[in-house]
Amino acid sequence: MGFLSFIGLIVVLKFLVYFVLFFTSDSDLELWFYDKFKRNLDSFKDKVVWITGASSGIGEHIALNLSKHGAKLVLSARSKDKLYQVKNHCIELSEGKLTANDILVLPMDVTNISKHSSLFDNVISHFGKLDILINNAGRSQRAVWEDIELGVDQELFDLNVFPVINLSRIAVRYFNQVGRGQLVATSSIAGIIPAPFSATYDATKHALHGYFGALRLEKLHTNIHITLLCPGPVFSNFLKESFTGQPGEKYGLTHSPTDNRMSTERCAHLSCVAIANKLKESWMAKFPFILIVYFTIYYPVISYKLYELYGYKTINKLRDNQ
Repeated sequence: MGFLSFIGLIVVLKFLVYFVLFFTSDSDLELWFYDKFKRNLDSFKDKVVWITGASSGIGEHIALNLSKHGAKLVLSARSKDKLYQVKNHCIELSEGKLTANDILVLPMDVTNISKHSSLFDNVISHFGKLDILINNAGRSQRAVWEDIELGVDQELFDLNVFPVINLSRIAVRYFNQVGRGQLVATSSIAGIIPAPFSATYDATKHALHGYFGALRLEKLHTNIHITLLCPGPVFSNFLKESFTGQPGEKYGLTHSPTDNRMSTERCAHLSCVAIANKLKESWMAKFPFILIVYFTIYYPVISYKLYELYGYKTINKLRDNQ
């Protein structure tokens, strides 16, 4: 076999390996590697982790997952009753690793920014430290671009962006003082590639990448780490609670059980692996959605030609992995 033939064989084998991985994986390749070979989840033991949006969905299941590994938790959301249900479940799953005092229920409306500093002080007063802040609270959207009223844009940024940035700045100032810490934000695949009929939501998630991307560069060579979690289609109540184009209106629909979506439990597990290993940005979605993400990022011109060929209806089905 000649040298060029050998190189050609290596290239073909490489693409075959990538194809098999994409076909079987539900995450980007870096996260896939860490999930298979280096989960490092026991590193959460005795870490203090504050989770916003912890009463349901991905936030709830991240809390449940962390409790199994001995993390001390601060659970925040608006519903105090739901938070206590999550707390009790966490204590049960911890199998003796956690007591009631190891989980602080801290109800909060993240949009009430004036309360952020005092709530942060409550966390430090209770545990004496904070190791990881997970910004998970937020809502999605379904609306036609030109039908969205400006008030909806303002409401979504007031929920998905400004509270995240404000609370994170408070945390970073604390992390600067103690010399270490980790910021985590639940973004979305829509924060990387735009999804149709979710223009404002897309914009809020792109904004997070801008804010935290700049912060990551500013904190190079420090012990302050930034992790962006980017889930694709996941089974949750996210769609039901989504904004529309009208202020104060909820979309109200639910996912079809036949949709090819990732389970909330699986998404939370992958999120915990990404956080434990301080990965910078992690994508989580089932095949073929994860392949579409890679294709759009690395071959944008070809991708948009395919979008034009198949039309927005097909794209809309793909965004929900139908």
